[in-house]
Order: sequence, then structure tokens, then C-alpha cells
Amino acid sequence: MSGADKAALRARALAARARGGDQNALTRHLTAALAPHRGKVLSGYWPMRGEADPRPAMEAHDGPLCLPVVPGRAVPLVFRRWRGEPLVPGPFGTLHPADSQPVLVPQILIVPLAGFDRQGNRIGYGGGYYDRTLQLLRETVPVTAIGLAFAVQELPEIPAEPFDQPLDVIVTDRGPVHPQG
Repeated sequence: MSGADKAALRARALAARARGGDQNALTRHLTAALAPHRGKVLSGYWPMRGEADPRPAMEAHDGPLCLPVVPGRAVPLVFRRWRGEPLVPGPFGTLHPADSQPVLVPQILIVPLAGFDRQGNRIGYGGGYYDRTLQLLRETVPVTAIGLAFAVQELPEIPAEPFDQPLDVIVTDRGPVHPQG
């Protein structure tokens, strides 16, 4: 798939996301999806640019929490413990825990996205950070990747590249989507 094709899919999904969805329903569905994972290390994210907000469900999680840190270009993410402390600015407008917080290895990742399809493919923002990170984690530890989006962000098909890492489930404001195939 060409970069222009991915850019067009991304723009379509982001335009749909701008219409929003039901955040309360999204929180209920995400909380239910996380319930079987109590006690496990959970990585969420701090939402930006209209992303679906995982924070209420993260607060309800019974287990250690961490947030991603972008350590540099084209490298996997690092995850630092977060217990409600103020965050510090990072690259690309992100916020993350201070470097003084310990690094954790997440077992469950809530993954932000621009768009998704029913096969578990996602389109992000083009940096490949979550693909690199999921590949590295999946080579070393069992990990579950939960995409979080409003249902309006669903696309008919996102062609997968060899390096793309599929999601295990996508939680939307209309309920979970379990990848087909």
C-alpha cells in the first residue's frame, strides 16, 4: 500500500473520529474488557487530538499502571509507572511520566489509533511506534493489545504490511470487536 493510500485512510478515519462517539459507553466497554486482567501491568495512554479517552477505565484497573514514553525516532516505546503524578511534555505533543519513574513491562496495552478494521488491523499516525513495540514485546512476553476507538473510526479494510502488528481486540463505544480470521 502506498503512503498516499495510508494517508487517505488515516484522514478518513480521523475525520470520522472528529464526529466523536459515546465516551461513557466506551468507558463501560473498556472497563469490562480490562476486568479479566486484574493484577496485570496495564499501559494506557494520555489522549490527545480527540482520541478516545482510556483514563476512566485505567483508574478502575486493579493493577499497576504505566504510560508510554517516546524515547526517540523509529525506536520502540518505553513504559514508565504512573500513579497520578503530573506528567512532563514529550515529543509530538505527548505527555508522559518523568524519567524518575521506574520502567515497567506492560502485559496489557491500550493502543490509540486513527482507524481499525474487523481483521484487527490498525492505522496509526505513521510513526510505527506501536508496531515496533508490540513486535518486541510479543517476542519476549505474553501481551494483549487492545485498540481503543469510537465505532465511527472503523474502516472496511486496512491492508496490512509485513511489519504491522494486529490488535487482539478493539473496544469501541458500541462494544468490543474481536478480529476475524
